[in-house]
Amino acid sequence: MINLFSLQNKTALITGATGVLGSAMAKGLFNAGAQVILLARKQEALQRLAHDISPHGKNILTVQADVLDEDALVKAKQQVHQAFGLLDILVNCAGGNQKGATILPSQTFFDLDTKAFNDVIELNLTGTMLPTKIFGTDITQKGKGSIINISSLAAFRPLTRVVGYASAKAAISNFTEWLAVELATKYGEGVRVNAIAPGFFLTEQNRELLTNADGSLTARGRSIISQTPFKRFGQPEELVGTLIWLCSDASKFVTGTVTLVDGGFNAFSGV
Repeated sequence: MINLFSLQNKTALITGATGVLGSAMAKGLFNAGAQVILLARKQEALQRLAHDISPHGKNILTVQADVLDEDALVKAKQQVHQAFGLLDILVNCAGGNQKGATILPSQTFFDLDTKAFNDVIELNLTGTMLPTKIFGTDITQKGKGSIINISSLAAFRPLTRVVGYASAKAAISNFTEWLAVELATKYGEGVRVNAIAPGFFLTEQNRELLTNADGSLTARGRSIISQTPFKRFGQPEELVGTLIWLCSDASKFVTGTVTLVDGGFNAFSGV
């Protein structure tokens, strides 16, 4: 049964690979046996991560590209094909938030920075759609493979302050379900599309919201922990098991799902 979860002889590309969550998932894909392509904007960070994952450079490739630059993604695809051929797995991990797309306690909705809101929507939603448009044809050409998007707990439970991010992630959940039906209907049951919705994990983007300079929790951080049955934040490596499951034959009859990894937060009513 353990072979169900193997990614041997599979080729996987992950966008946003150098982020806290992306790097953990990239390592997980590699350790499960996949050839891994790391895609991100900063070459130096890509090289560091690649060396950390595979010191001798075996079964790893770095590709510098912006997920919002369609021409750059087309060139990246050519680079991938030259190195490893067609993809079997695409993980859309690029995304993020901006301060201007959040509402501070001293603000109201009417103070929202419209440009920042639009930028966050574009980064997360278009930054998921475009790589799927460019690289997804590898999977449809093969007639089998997995596309994994990254949604969020905020798509299930609207959270105060993060209006731009929550809206974008809710759109990604909807896009995931729509695309799963579209591709299965037109290309067969071998082409699967799912999403992972992380709960609260400390990243560079939310650290200031959840922790103080001395490492103690902010009021928001304490509120989150009090409503999480596991009483802690998630560790990036704790996303890997769900990722491998969705990428592998272990989830062969699973498509159109958005799987929460949240320590029970969404299930807790507070009572």
